[in-house]
Amino acid sequence: MLLLATSVKLIAEIALLAMVGQWLLGLLAGSKREGNFFYRLLQILTGPVVKAVRIITPRFVLDRHIPLAAFLALLSVWLVATVAKINLCLQLGVQACR
Repeated sequence: MLLLATSVKLIAEIALLAMVGQWLLGLLAGSKREGNFFYRLLQILTGPVVKAVRIITPRFVLDRHIPLAAFLALLSVWLVATVAKINLCLQLGVQACR
């Protein structure tokens, strides 16, 4: 169970950092961001999460708000995984979590 909580937390962290990096690179690159190799790479990394959030959100939610909703969903998953990992570490003992 500890491995599952740690794995979910790690995947959420990677996706969150990719979303933040994509947002920052989008700010720096401006209108030419679609031609930027690294922006496209980060977009490929975050694409599955954004598509999943688009599927579960109602249609009246605008497409430009979907990345923010995906970020908040990932942040929620990360928080739940962190709390689960802390609880498991407290139950199993700190030595098992190292």
